[in-house]
Amino acid sequence: MTKTLELQFVTDLGKTARLTVENPTEPINEAAVKTAMESIIEANAFFSSQGNLVAVGGARVIERNVIDYEIV
Repeated sequence: MTKTLELQFVTDLGKTARLTVENPTEPINEAAVKTAMESIIEANAFFSSQGNLVAVGGARVIERNVIDYEIV
């Protein structure tokens, strides 16, 4: 099972931009995630085609199960 932490930001165009972190440390520390997201916004650390990151939108952990089959 693969887990991904998805950080959701609101942009100056009113859209949502997402950053993902694979295999996040759990349990998720919500306060630390919010602080990190605010630091990313303040530093203008990322460019998004959805616009400039201006606010924290939310965060979520996504779990995904992948089953590979060998087809011969």
